[in-house]
Amino acid sequence: MHPALSVIFFTVLSGAGYGLFMLVAVLHLTGSYPDASSGELQTQLAVALVLITIGLLSSSLHLHNPRNAWRAFMRVRASWLSREAVLAVAFYPFALWYAWEVRATGGDVGQAGMIMGVIAVLLAGLTVFSTGMIYASLKTIRQWHTALTPANYLLLGLALGGLALVAIHGWFVGDDPLLGGIAIALLVLAAIMKGIYFLWIREVTGPTINTATGFTRAPVRILDPGHTAGTFLTREFGFDPGRRVIQRARLGVFALGFALPILLLAWVLSGAPAHWLTLALVSALAGIGLERWLFFAEARHAVMLYHGRQHT
Repeated sequence: MHPALSVIFFTVLSGAGYGLFMLVAVLHLTGSYPDASSGELQTQLAVALVLITIGLLSSSLHLHNPRNAWRAFMRVRASWLSREAVLAVAFYPFALWYAWEVRATGGDVGQAGMIMGVIAVLLAGLTVFSTGMIYASLKTIRQWHTALTPANYLLLGLALGGLALVAIHGWFVGDDPLLGGIAIALLVLAAIMKGIYFLWIREVTGPTINTATGFTRAPVRILDPGHTAGTFLTREFGFDPGRRVIQRARLGVFALGFALPILLLAWVLSGAPAHWLTLALVSALAGIGLERWLFFAEARHAVMLYHGRQHT
């Protein structure tokens, strides 16, 4: 699949924003958030909402005709894309109410604010899950058609959110063992889940030209490709960067997205200056951005079987 930069920006930034919002709200509502300086909670929530908004706006750049974006809300019963759109919009009033109460009360929200915060957390999680299910529901792409896809989207979003939480807290107060431990745990879990995903797509085979045509008693081969020149299908579904690029990209995902941020977090928790947490966040964003590029680059659509590719 051809990786679209707008979709990469959308899924990475909005996932980080939703992850940050969920972690801040859960820690705050359960009374587990460390002693925060003045304005820290408001800043955390504001950054989360900005990341979410930038991500959602960047998704519209992928549309051929943005004026028809409203149609994404019309098929909630059948489409995960519609569910994602509805949940993303429904999230805002609850999140803004909760954020306003945090600002107005200095963090000591009332019962209504707590209810709004809980609903916003649930909607945030469901939105990220729906984003993953958009891809997991596609049976024609075996690399996506698995429960590992939404699980990775959720864990990667929470891992980025955990790093953003620690980085912002570091600028206001300094390092904190609880927040640092949460961020490291989420990064480790996300790395394990991504490793499982890489192993799964390597071991599980997809359809072949035999199974696609229904002729299974003898080998089938394409005598002529479907087109003699490039088409939309070959451009969008025939992207192949090569095995060497894929291997290097996987190494970059684990090095930038997981290993370096974990090492920097551990270094800061052992006494290094807290501003190194910003580098950890930047590294993770780059690594997860590369992971999202790889998510598309490794995907093989079954339609390419009719254009000479023997396996998907």
